[in-house]
Amino acid sequence: MNARTGTSTSTVEASGAVTSPDVAVYACRLGDDALILAQRLGEWITRAPQLEEDVALANIGLDLLGQARMLLTYAGEREGEGRDEDALAYLRDERAFTNVVLVEQPRGDFAVTMARLLVFSAYQYELYQRLAATSTDDTLAAIAAKAVKEVAYHRDHATQWVLRLGDGTQESHARMQAGLDTVWPCVDELFESDAVERGLVADGQAVDRAAMRPSFDAYVAGVVTEATLRMPDVRGTPVSGGRRGVHTEAMGYLLAEMQYLVRTHPGALW
Repeated sequence: MNARTGTSTSTVEASGAVTSPDVAVYACRLGDDALILAQRLGEWITRAPQLEEDVALANIGLDLLGQARMLLTYAGEREGEGRDEDALAYLRDERAFTNVVLVEQPRGDFAVTMARLLVFSAYQYELYQRLAATSTDDTLAAIAAKAVKEVAYHRDHATQWVLRLGDGTQESHARMQAGLDTVWPCVDELFESDAVERGLVADGQAVDRAAMRPSFDAYVAGVVTEATLRMPDVRGTPVSGGRRGVHTEAMGYLLAEMQYLVRTHPGALW
């Protein structure tokens, strides 16, 4: 994304969330998910366990950034307030972001990253596959049709690492199990719906998240079993709130790093 925000003609407060129409809200949610995870994956560059993995995670992050650009651009267009992808990425405050909590969680070790990537890419695969096939919104369907090909690779990449670590040494097995246990409390939020999305589902523009859950569970459970791991047993209240702008402490630090340059030099071009 380029720092072109100085030319925005938005009549919306820079920190404001996208609130209408519903399809703009929906596109922004999906774009925020992809944008924030792209930022997290970028933290692995120069830190991954292998040089090839530096490149792989960078490329996955770029795929997600590309998805975010398309979705946030569409959200801005449908909102009709003059905000482009840059304004939505760089000039909203924490409470205006509507990504799920899963993607903002701290980087953790490599096993945590692979557990999160497995969960999120398995979810995205089900989502984009259905949007591409059934959405009556031509733009959403087109974005999903492109993205699902990328997400299929992301899911396979995470799957291979989970299998390798889970069925590896005693240490790698323990870390991979701990990674799954860390991210699993955030899974239910991926499948939550509200009145906005239920209305879009009824109109045929969005897909029913609850209907995606059986296929998601079957895929992830298959990988976990093959990796000689166990499905996490979540006790207590699952983590939620991201769609309503309620985030964890980690989100503020992430946004501070991601938005610093644009906010420090408003209107800069490069």
